[in-house]
Amino acid sequence: MAAVYIAGVGMTKFGKSSQTLAGLFCEAAVSALSNSPIQEVDALYIGVMNPEEFTGDSNIASQIAESLGVIGLPAVRVETASSAGAAALHAAWQAVASGYYRHVLVLGGEKMTHLSTSATTRILAEVIDKQERQCGSTMPALAAMITERYRKRYRLSHSRLERMLCRVAMKNHKNGSHNPYAQFRQAITEKSYFASKFVSTPLRLYDCSPITDGAAAMILTSERGDVVVSGIGQGTGPLSLRERDSFTSFRATQIAAARAYQMAGTSPKEIDFAEVHDAFTPFEIICTEDLGFFPRGGGGHAVEEGKTSLEGPLPINPSGGLKSRGHPVGASGVAQVVEVVWRLRGDTEAKLKREAKRALAQSTGGLGANNFVTIVERADAPLATRPRISPSAPPARQRPSAKKSLPAPISGEGRIETFTILYVTPDGFLPPLALALIRERQGSLLMAQGEDISHLKIGREVYLRQVGDRYLFTVKSHLTKVREALRKLLRRIPPRPPKGKASAKKGAP
Repeated sequence: MAAVYIAGVGMTKFGKSSQTLAGLFCEAAVSALSNSPIQEVDALYIGVMNPEEFTGDSNIASQIAESLGVIGLPAVRVETASSAGAAALHAAWQAVASGYYRHVLVLGGEKMTHLSTSATTRILAEVIDKQERQCGSTMPALAAMITERYRKRYRLSHSRLERMLCRVAMKNHKNGSHNPYAQFRQAITEKSYFASKFVSTPLRLYDCSPITDGAAAMILTSERGDVVVSGIGQGTGPLSLRERDSFTSFRATQIAAARAYQMAGTSPKEIDFAEVHDAFTPFEIICTEDLGFFPRGGGGHAVEEGKTSLEGPLPINPSGGLKSRGHPVGASGVAQVVEVVWRLRGDTEAKLKREAKRALAQSTGGLGANNFVTIVERADAPLATRPRISPSAPPARQRPSAKKSLPAPISGEGRIETFTILYVTPDGFLPPLALALIRERQGSLLMAQGEDISHLKIGREVYLRQVGDRYLFTVKSHLTKVREALRKLLRRIPPRPPKGKASAKKGAP
């Protein structure tokens, strides 16, 4: 494979924009070309998640080619939910590395802010499992459930977890205050964090990335330059929460990282900084663990100790991340690498404690269902001279098998595995909405909607019933459980024989 370099990069300012989606793409493309020695490309690779519903436009690759005035060039749209930009970058990398193209323009973008929050929430929720969506689940709700499970697994108090999440939000907003392209350029305080409203317990407004417009662009080339893409990796995971082996890590990120590290001939210890997919603050913590930067359960402690700050040994999201820069879903995967290139070239306002030679970008598609890792380094970095290794599949490759079906009929009882109370609901659901992942008596997992929001706790026993396509649950009260225990105890006690029969037996010869 040929080495693939990054020539020009460009990005629009993220936030609410009056431009059309095509206009945003064009602005980013012109910016990348203006900073590149290469002015003509062989093809366009475009990452965008859902222009059909966000803007009412389809056939977007042809539209962008026409808007850029390059009709005749091959143009391809790539979509993997919120990692679409990274997917387009990887597809373009493969085209250049194979020798099929010499120069490729990669674009990622989305326009979202013109819609209501509830409408945007509904569109974003379409990337998750249908059964979970029918109960009212959204991306924040599922992220909150993962967060609650993480808290339980690593024995964190509610207040300790909140402090960790607060530190992530404060760090990224502080970093974003130095980024002229960021949607939010003001640092936040601990007081403002805790004053923000809950979106889905335990996640607050400042734990969630904003709805954003924006686009980013870069030119990949086989001509030698100062920055090289040294490793790429992709991995997939289950669409639904109930099909997962772990609720506190993303196997797709672990697979993608292993492939990228192997290909680059490097390791987590040799990464100088990283841009990770912090669509939700706990995802930054989990991602840093999945990438091998910190041990399991250690990502939050690293934030508290300042290890991931600009002044720390491993800065995470020095750009402000999705949390502060903004998250136009199709753009973020490209924007992360644009930020990496700027920092490796020294073109950023805020400087790291030490000179950076090698960086990593990690992008998440959906709820960790289609994830990407990209390693970029300066061409003069020592590892850049090592021979590149073609990525191989990790040992845990699975053979195709049919997806598990939901239990039918359900047993009628179960236990809460994790839960949340959703306050920002999609169209058709009223807040507050209790949601829980329930393990029913037969052992299957299913998403259910609570009939009230009280007494929710991991491990609590519930009653289950099905109404149409939805599962509903009610938490068993302590009195109910006492009554059930008494009934079970009474069923074990053998009945006493009638007095008359007992006397007759005693008097018999």
